[in-house]
Amino acid sequence: MASHAVVREAAAIDLSRVAKGIMFVAAGALTGATGYAVARVLLGLTPATYEIRQVAIAVHLATVLPAIPLGLWVLLSRKGDATHRMLGRIWAALMVTGAGSALFIRHLNHGQFSWLHLFVPIVFFTLYRAIRQARAGQIAAHKVNMWRLYALALLLPGMFAFLPGRLLWQWLMV
Repeated sequence: MASHAVVREAAAIDLSRVAKGIMFVAAGALTGATGYAVARVLLGLTPATYEIRQVAIAVHLATVLPAIPLGLWVLLSRKGDATHRMLGRIWAALMVTGAGSALFIRHLNHGQFSWLHLFVPIVFFTLYRAIRQARAGQIAAHKVNMWRLYALALLLPGMFAFLPGRLLWQWLMV
């Protein structure tokens, strides 16, 4: 009887097809725009800037860019099996590395943290909490936190990174 309650609880928090579709479109647009911007830099199609040679930016982009499609795959694919756990661990490592590298990207804001750095502790806290929940068997809570982490700490800041005047905007448009 208790297992039915868990199944109903997990199903009750599942995203609608429309919400999943919006996430899919947002993830595709963000991955495509970031990939295109980085390709423009690598091909020399953007003006040479100091930021192109920054290790923290390279590490950040190298971890965050694959985290976008991988995270969506993990969230939309079958749950609970060995593949889900392995890809989830890889995704978590990408997120931790991406958030950690963001702490070293301060020269874009005259040596100071920007408001985008507020997402760093959100990543660390939410990821820690979600992993703890999964290990405790609180799957519904784990699922909610992973969707929140994906949307609010990966997609949202990724889209903000393309605001006019920001580095990815320059790489994409200039």
